Amino acid sequence: MIYQVYVRSFADSDGDGTGDINGIRSRLPYLADLGVDGLWVNPWYTSPLHDGGYDVADYREINPIYGTLQDARDLIREAHAADIKVIVDLVPNHTSAQHEWFQEAIQSPPNHPSRNRYHIRPGKGTDGSEPPTNWLSVFGGPAWERLPDGEWYLHLFDHTQPDLNWANPEVQDEFRDIFRFWLALGADGFRVDVAHGLAKDMSFPDIPTETEELLVTAKLRNHPFWDRDDVHTYIRQWREVLDASPNNSMMVAEAWVAPERVHLYLRPDEYHQSFAFNFLESSWNPEELTTSIQKALDDAGSVGAVPTWALSNHDVVRHATRYGLPEGVEWRKWLLEGPHDLLDADLGQRRARAAIMLMLALPGSAYLYQGEELGLPEVWDLPEEVLDDPVWEQSGHTTKGRDGCRVPLPWTANGPSFGFGAGPPWLPQPAYFGNLSAANQALDPESMLQLYRSALRLRRALVPASDEIEWLVPHHPKVVAFRRAGGLQCWVNFSRGEIALPDEATVQLMSDPAETDTGKLPPDACVWFN
Repeated sequence: MIYQVYVRSFADSDGDGTGDINGIRSRLPYLADLGVDGLWVNPWYTSPLHDGGYDVADYREINPIYGTLQDARDLIREAHAADIKVIVDLVPNHTSAQHEWFQEAIQSPPNHPSRNRYHIRPGKGTDGSEPPTNWLSVFGGPAWERLPDGEWYLHLFDHTQPDLNWANPEVQDEFRDIFRFWLALGADGFRVDVAHGLAKDMSFPDIPTETEELLVTAKLRNHPFWDRDDVHTYIRQWREVLDASPNNSMMVAEAWVAPERVHLYLRPDEYHQSFAFNFLESSWNPEELTTSIQKALDDAGSVGAVPTWALSNHDVVRHATRYGLPEGVEWRKWLLEGPHDLLDADLGQRRARAAIMLMLALPGSAYLYQGEELGLPEVWDLPEEVLDDPVWEQSGHTTKGRDGCRVPLPWTANGPSFGFGAGPPWLPQPAYFGNLSAANQALDPESMLQLYRSALRLRRALVPASDEIEWLVPHHPKVVAFRRAGGLQCWVNFSRGEIALPDEATVQLMSDPAETDTGKLPPDACVWFN
């Protein structure tokens, strides 16, 4: 199990309001006690932080607000001593506009070789005043920004994130070297950002339809910039670097592609893992969830791989909130538009408890997003004046963005930032975070934190690594059930009433601890038994 650390919001060691590497180091005992196998650390590179660090100015240096390269070395060494691996986040689709390559490009005349590292082109129209294509940014608005000299550069995300030209061999060579740099520092793996977006159609055609959704699944075959077949050439280059390393390293893809395309990223000479986003985005619906699970199992199995599961991450509304919304409510729009009284927070918590047990019973790899083990909900009511995500501005204030899932963690019940640091945090925490703090939950045997600890411990002992499940047909149509090798059964009750467990069932864990010994599985609950 991999635990995702959003550095800025995990733990602040120096009291400046921003999380840092030494903060992560201070919490390694907590992570070891939780039972994690590895850490995925969100971008910690030098960056102006226009997009939370995904605008990288230097891929070989640590952002000073997070620490130093030596701090990173120390974290990796100490994590390894605790038997925890470290996965670093790599951002190859784009750089920061402050990257030395882009600065050289915009200070050079048109047709200069430095401009070929990016997509910098003349505009349309007699005076070049129109963008080269009708492509839209994921964050809203056009995907092209005009330079003072009249040419335009492509940015599929924020205008401070120019897209690299991966058809340029210099770009390919540079990133192979970046992989080697972090492997030499001891990194065990890489999470690759926008893994499906590197290759572009170099004829730059207009496209008939587009979407302004934050997270994009390609809806056109042969799309000009999403999920193009050329991207697999670059992936294979990286895999060669990893395979040549003595680190026994791996890489996982953030590939928001159609489910039937995920397996292409998991072929033996490409990624080791790719997130099953169709599972993450499924609503609390038995048919939808089972379909997404079986599809992920089939597709990964077709190339000899296993699925990679997650319920939340730094880009989506936390699942404890999503599961509290009525089915059919589009949660990205709900953040801004509401109505917010649709949210049943208690229901979301119950379903979140069941969902983590469901996910951890599945074959494959599991990723947890920091704070979900505390049951943290989305902080959907952050005031507009504190919003930091560029989505808010670039969408013209029509999309609230991702700040609500990035609010700093509560470690203690009291203090200026509930133990996150010695002063106010970079994003404000709601008052109820103290009740959800790690310190509070450690004392409560029925807390979400204790459920995660128990589930992860039992997963290691009882859930096999095999990639097969046997779907069962219980006596109730609203129960999803399967058996793993060795006999462990996982049941989830999606009905509105209690259902009886088999008389011979020996319960190992139930998401509703009050019902563990009743022989009943309550609504919106999960049980493991054999």
